[in-house]
Amino acid sequence: MPTATVSSVRRAATQVRERITAAGGDPERVALLAVTKGFGPEVAQTALTAGLLDLGENYAQDLVAKAELLGDADPAPRWSFIGRLQRNKVKLLAPHVGLWQSVDRSELGAEIARRAPGAAVLVQVDPRDEPQKGGCAPHAVPELVEQLGILGLDVRGLMAVGPTPEDDLPLDAASRAFESVAELADRLDLPERSMGMSDDLEAAVAAGSTMIRVGRGLFGDRPRR
Repeated sequence: MPTATVSSVRRAATQVRERITAAGGDPERVALLAVTKGFGPEVAQTALTAGLLDLGENYAQDLVAKAELLGDADPAPRWSFIGRLQRNKVKLLAPHVGLWQSVDRSELGAEIARRAPGAAVLVQVDPRDEPQKGGCAPHAVPELVEQLGILGLDVRGLMAVGPTPEDDLPLDAASRAFESVAELADRLDLPERSMGMSDDLEAAVAAGSTMIRVGRGLFGDRPRR
């Protein structure tokens, strides 16, 4: 697999922003989270050099290892944790994570509040009843948002994972899922909506996403483990 370079990542980021514009979004208002899941720390460094400061990871140990290796980077990366999270990993992640995007239960929120008081979080929503992807059922989101606020966390919005091509669903399935999450965020007066990845960012942007999470669309195919 070709190695991602600073120039190739910059070109890919420009193409992603052009896709955002074509979908009716404003690239200045839709944040681009560069997902380094499955790639080595050199790709995280390449992303930083290319001007992508918002980085996302799915696995606790990988995020910590990359964050520590990039500890002296200037400018410093802003790490989001976007994967399913166990409470026993929160202590490990707390010194590094700026935005916890996959909070789907109050017990997890309580551990984050204990290890990182006042932390910024997103509530992960499961709009299609797909528990294997993580997320809180839509009807339970308002109560969870309230509980996290009582814990002192900064609840900034909602996050959702759309259907994948392997799900073999109708073409408009992603649009309907993202629209339902955006409507829920509107009802709760939450400004942030982390929705959309490499394959479905157009549907997410059209539905009102404020952050897309892109890995393959920036760095190419992930290496096999």
